[in-house]
Amino acid sequence: MQYKFIKHTRTWFILSILAIAIGIGGMINNKLSDGSVLSYGIDFTGGSLMEVQFEDENFKPEIEEVYTTINTVFPEKVSQITITDESSYLVQSKTMSEEELQMVSATITDEMGAFELIKFQSIGPKIGETLKRKAVIALGIALIAIVLYIAYAFRKVPKKVSKWKFGFAAILALAHDVLITLGVFAVFGFEVNAFFITALLTIMGFSVHDTIVVFDRIRENLQRQSRDDTFGDVADVSLNQTLSRSINTSVSTLFPLLALYIWGSPAIQTFVFALIVGILVGTYSSIFIASPVLTLWQEKGRLR
Repeated sequence: MQYKFIKHTRTWFILSILAIAIGIGGMINNKLSDGSVLSYGIDFTGGSLMEVQFEDENFKPEIEEVYTTINTVFPEKVSQITITDESSYLVQSKTMSEEELQMVSATITDEMGAFELIKFQSIGPKIGETLKRKAVIALGIALIAIVLYIAYAFRKVPKKVSKWKFGFAAILALAHDVLITLGVFAVFGFEVNAFFITALLTIMGFSVHDTIVVFDRIRENLQRQSRDDTFGDVADVSLNQTLSRSINTSVSTLFPLLALYIWGSPAIQTFVFALIVGILVGTYSSIFIASPVLTLWQEKGRLR
């Protein structure tokens, strides 16, 4: 017995709209309260990054303790502190001058003991804006390339189905994935940095790969379509044929990511979390968004 995915298109769309609306609500709330829709890291806003490691290997203070110590001379300017695998502390903050760095270093030494300054770097706001612009351009180029590739790959579909519909249906599914992932980060207040952009590009690749598998099966089944079969019938058959493959691929990818998130370095947790969210949403969209959108477009709004 085959499940009728297309029959419940309205339900899938409502769930997605609710998820996107919650994310947009989070962005609006962030804009009103913090002045920015997302919590951008120093990669995009500019700022300073310092890495310190205490000489006493047995001394491992809590992150809150380090934050409180730095805050006494550099109040409300530290955005994030993480611990690396080497037990060093990465401190991200607003731009720190040489004088302020010396004050912070002296305070840490007095309050917590001698330490080694492993790394210190500053990123100006203009560089941050440049990186943000280039990130948007990279995402745009990726979307255009995906449309062109899918249109080329599906150039031999039956003439009654436009190859461009496959491409733009996949792009709508990708936009769905990106919006929900951004929304999750906005709601939870996670930092968006260069690693996050890398995660988004990875998510787009995973999602479109999953979608192409379904679309390719639709193309094959269209060639065997009987006169009484609608496009929705073909889509249902194709989704049922590829469902187990999509779920198995996603689950086998999620297991190592969950292990990395739970036991991996705190420095990459946000990056891994973005991948986890993106893969879950990407799997959903390849099944419940891309093919129903293609069917609606092909059948001009007729739901069966």
